[in-house]
Amino acid sequence: MPSTSPEPRHSPKTARIRRRKARIRRRKARLLYGAVALLYWASLYTYVPTLPNYAHTFTSDLALVGLIISMYGLWQALLRLPLGVMGDWAGRRKPFILMGLVLSAGGALLMGFAHDPAALLVGRSVTGLAAAAWVPLTVAFSALYPPEEAIRATTVLTLMSALARVTATGANGPLNAAGGYPLAFTVAAVIAGLALLLLIPAPEHRKSGAAPTAGGIWQLVTRSDVLAPALLNALIQYLIQGISFGFVPLLARELGASDQAISLMTVVHLALITPALMALTLLLKRFRPRTLVIACFAILAAGAACAAMAHSIAWLFASQALTGIGYGTGYSILMGMSIERVDGAERTTAMGLHQSVYAIGMFAGPWLSGILADSAGIRPMFGWTAAGVLILGVFGTILATRKRPSAIQPRSGGRNPS
Repeated sequence: MPSTSPEPRHSPKTARIRRRKARIRRRKARLLYGAVALLYWASLYTYVPTLPNYAHTFTSDLALVGLIISMYGLWQALLRLPLGVMGDWAGRRKPFILMGLVLSAGGALLMGFAHDPAALLVGRSVTGLAAAAWVPLTVAFSALYPPEEAIRATTVLTLMSALARVTATGANGPLNAAGGYPLAFTVAAVIAGLALLLLIPAPEHRKSGAAPTAGGIWQLVTRSDVLAPALLNALIQYLIQGISFGFVPLLARELGASDQAISLMTVVHLALITPALMALTLLLKRFRPRTLVIACFAILAAGAACAAMAHSIAWLFASQALTGIGYGTGYSILMGMSIERVDGAERTTAMGLHQSVYAIGMFAGPWLSGILADSAGIRPMFGWTAAGVLILGVFGTILATRKRPSAIQPRSGGRNPS
């Protein structure tokens, strides 16, 4: 009777089966992390359109309203780079993502059931801590793709975040109408909880990493070709967070807009970012990056000017549309400029540095805009912001692109192999 021997461990058939199983595991992991990214951003944006008006119900002090909103950017500025470094050092990202989702749920509940401005400020700070988890989530998702598909991975994540933010902000108005302000915050917490449940079984691609050195980080900070584009992006964030997400909703309420209309304004702003990014690929074939960045600041200033002159809700819709187009035009160019001449081993650190610097604008925009609005009024603040961003943006872009290093200079420190 012939004996049947088991398939050799290294036979072609066994190898094919292993490869097929590995592909199935990768696809499952990509679906899980992609769904987590979608829910992560939805949990952070479900209440955003009317957050300024909600804060205004606790205090008439516009400076305090601006400070509350600004806490979201402050903690990102402080933590995005350290979280990236810690993740590289530990070789793990999943624990940081889990913590981010817990903080997103906790911060939303703190805000939704706040009884005074202090509780609202603490809650917004907690969601700022949660938003810093985007860095490890990006790295964890990208690790599921081979290096040559890195652009595909980041494109998928960008689309996921855009879809989540548009959908979540669109739901804000109906949620407020159905259950008042607390309902949107409660839904945001539930969404974060769902993301947490999906993430727990998700596999993690672990790497024994090494953190960049302090000397290497300092070398990047002192490079003008790395720092200047990041500062220009901080200027963009200053306007976006101070106007589009900060005080346009308050002016809209003064002009009689409902929560649904305010929510739709935010949807218009976010929805136009993606077409602007798509058009950018064609525009870059005909125009220099410097020209497009200058155009970005002109469009952003025009959006702020529309808000300054607004005497009807239609003007505010135009403002939100222009700031969305302007953001989509300039943001990605400046991010690319910040890392294009950085050695490959330092690019992850350079990206973390870039995100930390532009988050300063996310903090300063609502905070300083609130102080100006409280002292001079919302419309004059919009006008000053338009003029300041246009002047600083145009001259800053000219200076940043006037003289660039001719070649990448290898650095001895600050390596980030992951």
